Amino acid sequence: MNVVLLRVGIDTGCGGIHSPLFDDGTFEFVPIPDSKGLDERTYGNSLGRKSRLFTEYFPTARQKRMALQAMHVDPEFESFTYGDPTPPKRNLAQLQPGDLLVFYAGMRGWGHECAPALYLVGFFRVKLAGFAPSFSRKQLLREFRLNYHVRHATVFEMQREKLVLIKGEQTSRLFHRAHLIGETVRREDGSYWQMITPRMSKVFGRFGGIGSLQRSTPRWVEDKLVSRAEKLVESLS
Repeated sequence: MNVVLLRVGIDTGCGGIHSPLFDDGTFEFVPIPDSKGLDERTYGNSLGRKSRLFTEYFPTARQKRMALQAMHVDPEFESFTYGDPTPPKRNLAQLQPGDLLVFYAGMRGWGHECAPALYLVGFFRVKLAGFAPSFSRKQLLREFRLNYHVRHATVFEMQREKLVLIKGEQTSRLFHRAHLIGETVRREDGSYWQMITPRMSKVFGRFGGIGSLQRSTPRWVEDKLVSRAEKLVESLS
């Protein structure tokens, strides 16, 4: 069995903000912008779990412009799918049924003071994983029709050969509350890195290195910690 951590969602490098974390520990998972502008879902016509338009979480000066910005809703937690055609995510095609794909995202306090940090937001218990050509047309329509990369025909045709698709079982979920996994740490050379917290490193390990969560490359949990990581993830709500 495998447990893999993957960073998703809007952040200051892609969208310009962090997802909002509320003072009771609940959160809103805000998707990244759709750079192609294809999706009908925008920050101005889509409500989050708090029944607020996503535009409300942007600075006032940007709200009017972002109201028209299409969103790239991926992963999506309605039918539990994730897709990505980029080289850093290719190894996700190796996931097997029963594996866990665990998502984390950047957040900061909204309506209260809380510095930006990284939080676990949900997971997929893998049902299917592979490159798009490995699935029949029937499977694609049945299992992945809500995924951004499949629902837009022009995108799918362009990315098909390189597109990794993941489908989660119905036991998959978006958490109700966010769970801290990483914080910004100043290193000895004076640089600032996003690192896994000491508590979470005992569960997920340090990924064969210093425990960096700096970039969006998938982090594979080492075999000896998989059972512990699975138990923690399943216990979160």
